[in-house]
Amino acid sequence: MDDPNIFVSWGIGEQNLVELFKEHNLKHVTTGYYTTTCTSLGSLTCALGFHFEPRTNGRLNELEFFRRNNDDQKKSFEEFQTSFVNAFGKPTNIRKGDAGFNDYRWIIGGVQIVHFVFDRFGPEEHTRIKIYL
Repeated sequence: MDDPNIFVSWGIGEQNLVELFKEHNLKHVTTGYYTTTCTSLGSLTCALGFHFEPRTNGRLNELEFFRRNNDDQKKSFEEFQTSFVNAFGKPTNIRKGDAGFNDYRWIIGGVQIVHFVFDRFGPEEHTRIKIYL
């Protein structure tokens, strides 16, 4: 079950997002970027980042799913991958990635979903959904 139970539309403006989350913990990180902690895609508990393009007076065009503390990267990667496969089906493309993990990509209409690990000061997991408005 999603928690908080809020539906956020693609293309929403920043002020509308803030209003939707007025009763919940939404952190303004920087211009065009907010985060919250939530449960989404059925049972995936993680941090969720909202990216706006352009960064000033922009529209929501990307969601970033991540963990603030990632002590067990293999377990985290498997949990994210299972949640995304359950929600979106099998990936469109799979290729060998970094640090022993595959890179996964889904293309669904004008939406691209990616899940991969890359080395940036050590292995870092990235799980993002981006729409091309």
